[in-house]
Amino acid sequence: MKRTLSVTLLLAFGVAVFAGDDLTVLTETPDGVAPGKQLEVYLKQQFYKQLDDRRVAFEALKSRADCEKWQNERREFFVRQLGGFPERTPLGTRIVGRLEGKGYRVEKVMFESRPGHHVTANLYLPKSTGPYPGVLIPCGHSHNGKAAGGYQRISILLAINGMAALCYDPIGQGERYQMLDFEKDHDVFPMVSYRLPVPHPRVQYLCTQEHTAMGLGSILLGSNVAQYRIWDGMRAIDYLQSREDIIPEKIGCTGNSGGGTMTAYLMALDDRIVAAAPVCYLTTFRKLIDTRGAQDAEQNIFGQIAFGMDEPDYVMMRAPKPTLICAGRRDVTFDIDGTWDLFRQSKGFYARLGYPERVDLNDADLPHGFYLQQREAAARWMSRWLLGEDKVIHEVDPASLPDPASDKELRALSEGDWTQEDLYCSPEGQVLLMEGEKSVFQLNAELEQELRRERTTTWKKLTDLQRNELVLSTIGGISGAHFQRAEHETITPHESAGTIQRDGYTIEKLILTPEPGIRLPALAFLPAKCNGQATLYLHGESMKTDAAPGGPIEALVKQGQIVLAAELRGIGETETGHDKRDYGYGKFGRDVQEIFLAYLIGRSYVGMRTADVAAWGQFLQQYQTTDDQPHEIQLIAIGEAAIPALHAAALDPDRFASVRLRNMIASWAEVVCTPENQNQAVNVVHGALEHYDLPDLIEMAGADKVRIEDPVDVLGNVDQGEGT
Repeated sequence: MKRTLSVTLLLAFGVAVFAGDDLTVLTETPDGVAPGKQLEVYLKQQFYKQLDDRRVAFEALKSRADCEKWQNERREFFVRQLGGFPERTPLGTRIVGRLEGKGYRVEKVMFESRPGHHVTANLYLPKSTGPYPGVLIPCGHSHNGKAAGGYQRISILLAINGMAALCYDPIGQGERYQMLDFEKDHDVFPMVSYRLPVPHPRVQYLCTQEHTAMGLGSILLGSNVAQYRIWDGMRAIDYLQSREDIIPEKIGCTGNSGGGTMTAYLMALDDRIVAAAPVCYLTTFRKLIDTRGAQDAEQNIFGQIAFGMDEPDYVMMRAPKPTLICAGRRDVTFDIDGTWDLFRQSKGFYARLGYPERVDLNDADLPHGFYLQQREAAARWMSRWLLGEDKVIHEVDPASLPDPASDKELRALSEGDWTQEDLYCSPEGQVLLMEGEKSVFQLNAELEQELRRERTTTWKKLTDLQRNELVLSTIGGISGAHFQRAEHETITPHESAGTIQRDGYTIEKLILTPEPGIRLPALAFLPAKCNGQATLYLHGESMKTDAAPGGPIEALVKQGQIVLAAELRGIGETETGHDKRDYGYGKFGRDVQEIFLAYLIGRSYVGMRTADVAAWGQFLQQYQTTDDQPHEIQLIAIGEAAIPALHAAALDPDRFASVRLRNMIASWAEVVCTPENQNQAVNVVHGALEHYDLPDLIEMAGADKVRIEDPVDVLGNVDQGEGT
């Protein structure tokens, strides 16, 4: 009875001690930056520096030759970062229906931008006989794509003013959703808290979700989902120019929001576009990041800020071709002050080339959207440069409008003439329901297979040193110095933040500073007597996750091991916290905007966190040693920390005696080939699958000492098979 009471008291005392343990480490902010903002601030500092460097270089441009060099360098970089373009193949064009409107007509068109990959489009034509100039209309993020009222209205306006307009569905919108639910129908988008109707019963994800889901796989292949979008637009121009009723040398392009993005990309890269009018997109990246943050995948080109390619360069790459920048003064996504900065840069560039009148800005007192004033301005610009008629164009009689018209009244003027079903081109309203249709995921999977054959052959020929250099250069932005061994290594700057006493061991709170602006917390579990072994314990949720008495960490400590439960940047106490919109609605991870910010400056989360693992490993090897003999380190990494840990072990295999990786995906190829994935943005590295995959890293680290436990699929579900 007395023994039972003693045990009960001890257990109660242990629980009380744990309940009272404050395991928080980063309680102070010496630099004034909260832990949850640390990574965002760190990335922005580099981002601002790169933008400043670009601005200095831009202001140094003086001659026509300087300007042409600036253009050529950025065009070449842009195409390179997209992964180039495929070969042109037969379009296989079909006109599947016709409509008659008041003063115009519509042809419903389908063509293949790639074999088996269909584009659905509506061609709005004047009633008169041709030939006509042709204007391309890329859609913004409208769920019903080309059927959205604003895109119908601009297309109709152009047609009744003597120009053809080809409005086509982007991938992930309209009739071209790439992630259909083949099991059940939906009436609203499942992941949205409010009732937002779907454009088709089989559609389940928002267009921004689909774009980024496709984007993650494209990133791993060294491409970008923008490449698919741009190529669709280029092939659409091919189609226009193939028609006898279109004047091939008179091509224009105008689109709003995401369609403004595509207009900017297309006008920068396709010389056939004579006149362009991007709407509600162009600002500066500085303003974009400071206000709304990075957007979905196609709006971020890898390393573009590091290279010196800002949004003004989309205009300047095409100079001196005519460009009208249409902006809304009350646009909360693309800030008008940034637009004016962009316009000033562009105007100066055009002036250096001798054509300042060919670039202009339509600054309308409007919110974000393809409103009446923007449509009229774009149509007048096209008329001026494609028809040679600089005339006032009105969609409706100005006298019939309230003065001023409210946003609600203007929205009412953006309703289309046709229903979504009227404008359908595919038999069932979705191309993916057509037999033999290839989705972006299938096309990416085919490319991955090609790259796999190539990289397997190349990888076998590389020496260990060459493999190290290749992996380091691929994950980006970290120095090989992190993995160079010296006889007497310098321990990374660190500090103690206090201790906690538990039964049989002590916990020391530690802070590591692997580089300026980054402070990483850890809990060092110190047994009363150390057996000379140490474990670096990296959990993808928090260093506290397995830190409770009786938990996995304590079990190792009871064996006499020092256990360093450490965090990598963006995990646990430095987990990013922000109030910007989550366009992925939780599908891509908590810090997807910061991931794309890193992407813009040529960094990857995997690369940065790999450097963190290396810094912790170096620190732990020398920590609490009594005889100058480094500890033998076991590495355990779980979840989000596993892929960086594998990289660190591969790059420095002698550092870790054993490596246990839990809840890690088996291969990056699965991210490419599987449409459904969850929280994978943090794991992707641009162009990684051009060079290696995760199994190759296991080989580098030493397959005999790496154990994979409870592997997961790309949705995070544990694979029921055996670990390795």
